Amino acid sequence: MTDHLKGLIITFLGVVFILPDSLMVRLIETDGVTVAFWKALLVALVLGAGYLVRDGVRPFRTVFALGPKVWVYSACTGAAGTMFVLAVANTSIANVVFIIAAMPLMSALFSRVALGERITRRTALTMAVVPVGIGLIAYGSGETEGASLKGDLIALGIVVVFSIGLTIARSLRPVSMVPAIPPGMLGAALVLLPFAQPFSVPADDWIWVALHGGFFIVISTALLATGPRFLPSAEVALLLLVESVFAPLLAWAVIGEVPGKWALIGGAIVITALAISNAVALMRGRRVPVKPAPPHL
Repeated sequence: MTDHLKGLIITFLGVVFILPDSLMVRLIETDGVTVAFWKALLVALVLGAGYLVRDGVRPFRTVFALGPKVWVYSACTGAAGTMFVLAVANTSIANVVFIIAAMPLMSALFSRVALGERITRRTALTMAVVPVGIGLIAYGSGETEGASLKGDLIALGIVVVFSIGLTIARSLRPVSMVPAIPPGMLGAALVLLPFAQPFSVPADDWIWVALHGGFFIVISTALLATGPRFLPSAEVALLLLVESVFAPLLAWAVIGEVPGKWALIGGAIVITALAISNAVALMRGRRVPVKPAPPHL
C-alpha cells in the first residue's frame, strides 16, 4: 500500500467518524459552551488514558520534545474542536460546514508559505472546481433558518486555526501528533469551565454526551491527526469537504433541518471533483515530493 493510499483511507475514515459531530451538538439540550466543555474534557480523558495505559508517558515525551510547534498544534486542536461546537450552537449546521469548506485554500497557502510545499496541477484543478459546488451550496443557504453572523465568524476562525494545525502536523509527519491532542483538549476544557454549566445536561442526553466526546470525536481526531503524515495538508482539507455535503444531509434526515436543492446540487459537484482527483492520484501511483520543513512555522 502506498503512503498516498494509506493517507486517503485514514483521512476518509476520520471524516466518517466526524460526520455526527454537528448533529450531536443539536441533540444535546443545553448551551453550546457546556457541550464544548464536555467534548473537550472527554476527548482529553479518553485519548490520554488510552495512551497512558498502552505506552505510559513515552508518547507524550516524544512528541513534545519536538519543540514549540507541538504546543501550537496542541492548542490549535483544542481550539478548533471547541470552536466547532460553539459555531454550530450559534448558526446553522449548513453555514458552519460551508464556511469550513474554504479550508483547502487556507491550508494550501500555509503549506506553500511555511513548508515550501508545491501545489500540484491536479490539486489546483480540484480546488478550482470545488468552489463552484460550494458557491451553489452557499447560494441556497438562505433556505436554512437559524444562521447568525456570530456563529459564521466562529466558523471562519476554525478555518484559520485548523489549517495551521494541519500544516504543523504535515511539517512533523515522521512523528505521530496524536499524543499532543489530549493536552490541547484539556486546556480548552479548563478555559471553558468557568463559562459552562457541566451538570445542566438533561438525564436523557448523557448518552449523546458520552458518544459525542468519548467515542466519535476521539476516533476522528486521532485519524485526522494521522492523515497529514501521508498526504499534503491541502489534500487532507479537500477530503474534509465531504463533511460539508453529508453533515447537512444527516441533520436533514434526523432533525428535519432542510439543506435545500442548491446544497444537493453543489454537494454532487464537490463529491465528483474529489472522486476524480483522488482516482487520478491513485492511478498515477505516486506522491508529490515534499521539500524539508523549515525550522519554524
